[in-house]
Amino acid sequence: MTLADLKLGTKAKVAEVKTAGTVRRRMLDLGLTPGTEITAVLAAPGGDPRAYALRGTIIAFRRAQARQVLLRPETRG
Repeated sequence: MTLADLKLGTKAKVAEVKTAGTVRRRMLDLGLTPGTEITAVLAAPGGDPRAYALRGTIIAFRRAQARQVLLRPETRG
């Protein structure tokens, strides 16, 4: 599953960032590191971009960027 697939109000954890170069560095700098919990919180009227909560802040990504972030579903336990 990718960040683009995460439904509003749903939590997951970052598994991997599948991009390279400055885009990868920027995503990692924003806190998208493996194990980080992320929640989809808001979508623009057309659905793109979407806002996500992580590490005490809200960031927005367009769908093309969000597809580069692989997630693992939040497990209940």
